[in-house]
Amino acid sequence: MTDETAAADGGLGAKEQAVVDEIEEKDIDFLRLQFTDILGTVKNVSVPATQAEKAFQEGIYFDGSSIEGFVRIQESDMRLKPDPDTFAILPWRDGRSARLICDVFDTSTGEPFAGDPRYVLKDALDRAQEMGYEVNVAPEPEFFLFEEDEDGRATTKTNDAGGYFDLAPKDLASDVRRDIIYGLEQMGFEIEASHHEVAQGQHEINFEYDDALTTADNVGTFRTVVRAIAAQHDLHATFMPKPIARINGSGMHTHISLFTEDGENAFHDEDDEFNLSGTAHSFLAGILEHAPAITAVSNPTVNSYKRLVPGYEAPVYVAWSDRNRSALIRKPAARVPAASRVEARFPDPSCNPYLACAALIHAGLEGIEKGLEAPDPVRENIYEFDEEKREEYGIETLPSNLGEALEALEEDEVIQDALGEHIYEKFVEAKTQEYDEFRVDVSQWELDRYLETF
Repeated sequence: MTDETAAADGGLGAKEQAVVDEIEEKDIDFLRLQFTDILGTVKNVSVPATQAEKAFQEGIYFDGSSIEGFVRIQESDMRLKPDPDTFAILPWRDGRSARLICDVFDTSTGEPFAGDPRYVLKDALDRAQEMGYEVNVAPEPEFFLFEEDEDGRATTKTNDAGGYFDLAPKDLASDVRRDIIYGLEQMGFEIEASHHEVAQGQHEINFEYDDALTTADNVGTFRTVVRAIAAQHDLHATFMPKPIARINGSGMHTHISLFTEDGENAFHDEDDEFNLSGTAHSFLAGILEHAPAITAVSNPTVNSYKRLVPGYEAPVYVAWSDRNRSALIRKPAARVPAASRVEARFPDPSCNPYLACAALIHAGLEGIEKGLEAPDPVRENIYEFDEEKREEYGIETLPSNLGEALEALEEDEVIQDALGEHIYEKFVEAKTQEYDEFRVDVSQWELDRYLETF
C-alpha cells in the first residue's frame, strides 16, 4: 500500500506515521503548522501535538481572508496540509514544540491554492521536470545584528566593529553565530561556513545546497531561527536589505544548477572555455533577459533599491562574468563538475524565497526552451565603466526603484506566468500600495535638508 493509498483509506502513510511516532517519543506538546503569505512572511497555526494525526489525514482549516493577498472574506476557508518531510523540533522551545511546513488547499475545490507561494515554486519545478531537469539551489542570506533599547525595541546600533572575516574581539557576535548554527543544525541544516561580512554588525551563514523546494523552505526557517536566537542574546536580527545608509547592504546571492535524471550536472561542459554547457549559457541568458521584472520579486521592498546602487558591491548591471562580482550573474569557480553553477547576485533576503526561486527558474528555463545565447562575459570591473562604455558593451541597468521594477513586471508575461494570475495581481496590488505610500511620505533626510533652507 502506497502512502497515498493509506491516506485515502483513512490511515497514515509511512512518512506521516514516522512523524507521529517521533512526536510521541520526543514528548512534543505543540505543533506549529507553518505556511508563507505572498509577501514572504511565515505564518503559523499552533495545535496540540495530539492533533498531528488529524492534521495529516484531514488537514487543519483556517481563515484565509485574514492573510495578506490570499482571498476575500466570502472565500475565507482554507486548509493546511502538512508536509512530513519538513518536521523539525524547535530548538528554542526546550524541545517540546515542533513545526511542519504546510501546503495550502482551497476547500471549495480541494485543489492546491493558487495563492500559495509554495505551490508556485512546485509549478516551476514541474516545468523543469518535464524538461528533464531537477533544480538545486544554494542561497547566501546576509543579515545584521543590532542592539535593542531599554524597551526591547530594535535600534540600528551594531554590537561589534568587525569587518569582512574579522575575529574576536572586533567580531563580538561570534558566540551568537555559534548558537545560531547549533540551532540550525538541530533543525537539520548542514552548515558550510559562517563569517562576519563587510559592514559592521553584518553576518553570513552558508548552508548546504538542496533541491529548490527544500531550499526555499530552509530560507524561511533560517530567518526564523536567526531572529529567535538573536533575541535570546538581547539582539535584533534583521534581513532588511539596507538598514544603514552608505554602507554595504544585505544580499542573498543565489546559486542555481540543473541536474539531469541520471544525476549529471546539465550546466557542466569540460570543453567550454568557462566549463559551462550550452544549457547553462541559455539558462543564464534567460535570467539576464528577464532580470528587470525578476527584481520586483527578488528585491521586493522600497528599501531593496537602496542596496542596488553602484559602489557598495551590489550588482546593478545586467551582465555576467566568470571573474568579478560587479556583474548581475557570476560563474563561480567549481572544483568538480558537479559543482558547476550560476550565481544570481541581485536577490536580497527580504524576498519571498518561493516566488524568487520560481521567477529565476522560469526565466532560465525560458532561455533554454528558446535557445537564447548568452552575451560575452564582462571581465572588467563594470563599476568603473562610464555610461558611454556601458552602452558600448550593451550593458543595461536594473530598475532603480520599486516603481520601475513593477513596471518591468507588468510588461513581462514570462514572469507574470511564473507567479500565476492570482499571486501576480495580489503582489502588484500590495507592492504598488507600498511604493505609493513611500512616494507621499516625507523623510527625515528631506526635513534635515530643506526645512530651514527654504
